[in-house]
Amino acid sequence: MADELELLRSANPFTAEGPFYGDGPLDHHAERRLNRLLLHERRTGRRRLLWSLVAGVAVVATAFTLLLGGPSGTPAVAAPRPLVVQAHSTPVALKQLAALAAAVAVDGTPALRKGTHVQSWSLGMSDDKPPVTIPEERIVRWNADDSHTERVVEHGHVLKETTYPPSWSDVPPEARPPHDVAGLRAYLQETAYSKTPLTTPELLDAVGELLDHWTLGARESAALARVLAGADGLRPVGEVTDRLGRRGQAYVYQQSATRLMLIMDPATGAVLGMESTFTKDQPEYGVKAGAVMDYSAWTR
Repeated sequence: MADELELLRSANPFTAEGPFYGDGPLDHHAERRLNRLLLHERRTGRRRLLWSLVAGVAVVATAFTLLLGGPSGTPAVAAPRPLVVQAHSTPVALKQLAALAAAVAVDGTPALRKGTHVQSWSLGMSDDKPPVTIPEERIVRWNADDSHTERVVEHGHVLKETTYPPSWSDVPPEARPPHDVAGLRAYLQETAYSKTPLTTPELLDAVGELLDHWTLGARESAALARVLAGADGLRPVGEVTDRLGRRGQAYVYQQSATRLMLIMDPATGAVLGMESTFTKDQPEYGVKAGAVMDYSAWTR
């Protein structure tokens, strides 16, 4: 609650210098603070709900369906298996991968592109029903006039396609990400709405938000690889094949009840995906250790 109150105070669109209870429009700075508050609520709502499970808060499966399942709300029957590190594969240090990414990024191609193509899975749970997996494929493409189209695909079929009018924001993660390390680190911290350096789980969460809005170019991927190389507790474990059949290097961060896995392209240093799995049984929800909690895979 204290964190939420601090968020509201810092995002207050009215200032001590401004007119009290004014009926006029918000100025640029007030509107920006209000937009940041709304963006923060949208982007953290999904993960706050997911991580509350680890804290022991019961979550109703229908709420996950409404929040994550797309317009149809139809859950998949089978849950995905956790990714497995290939036996005898050689782990590649993140610093080494970051150096490779920097070398690949010299010519600046491919370029940064606003929009994303992401396939995700999320585990919904309740007290009296078996766990269900809710899949979503989302494709967002922006046009030259700053309008954009969002397509939701389920089981290979277009479920919904919506075109939105031109819009613009200077607030991360909708603002254009920088391709220098210091700038990108600050950008991710602002994405997480944090005034302090991000923990590794917070950093990975912010990276997910970034990739849900932008398809990174070579230079942005190189900067991101260097940021990730400085994260505490993120260790290389070897090679995996992700759910799209791509070969990647896996990096793992272990928490008390969950394992966070980051998958990166060994040839370019780009982030391919992330996965969260339970490492301990959750008998109150009927979940066994090894169950996938959340997974995202990004493609160009």
